[in-house]
Amino acid sequence: MAAEPKPEILAAFQAAKGFMPVGEGLALHTAAADAAALGLPLLEVGTYCGRSTILLADAARAAGVTALTVDHHRGSEEQQPGWEYHDPTVVDPEVGRMDTLPTFRRTLHAAGLEDHVVALVGRSPQVAAVWGGKVGFVFIDGGHTDEHANGDYEGWAPHVAEGGLLVIHDVFPDPAHGGQAPYRVYLRALASGAFTEVSVTDSLRVLRRTGTGI
Repeated sequence: MAAEPKPEILAAFQAAKGFMPVGEGLALHTAAADAAALGLPLLEVGTYCGRSTILLADAARAAGVTALTVDHHRGSEEQQPGWEYHDPTVVDPEVGRMDTLPTFRRTLHAAGLEDHVVALVGRSPQVAAVWGGKVGFVFIDGGHTDEHANGDYEGWAPHVAEGGLLVIHDVFPDPAHGGQAPYRVYLRALASGAFTEVSVTDSLRVLRRTGTGI
């Protein structure tokens, strides 16, 4: 069983702007530490302000690997003005659009983890298309439309190494609890025969690559 993050890392996680509950965060950290043993990078799709990145970076630092985080930093659909998760404090007043990159950088600096993270600033499918190597871990937590969730899965799941982990956030089997796109991607991954479920923690699903394809 992987060790829990040290109190200062957990405190940094809790202080960071974002939406992931502590219980799911601890499960994410455990999965990241497990996957880091492969000696490959750990990657997340959907950086936002770096809350979950703290946990991946801590696991990466302990294992001597690198955490990668992909985001265009303009916010997903539900974070735009007029929507439930909009935060006006992360709008760039000069261009009038969301820009979470400065907040993300401050988050990593405050946690002392800047040297263990590579930020890939761009749209997930474009970054995935030019990414050439394998990763030990992919955490899908980007846009929650079917288009974006499937694009993240199709772009990054092929890069998960044998024995590596695919983690999907905001999986809600009951539509009353949340959007269904991540749940459909989760079902797709299981149906592919390429991934086997490892653990369930609230809306977080951890799958291991045990076969080929997606």
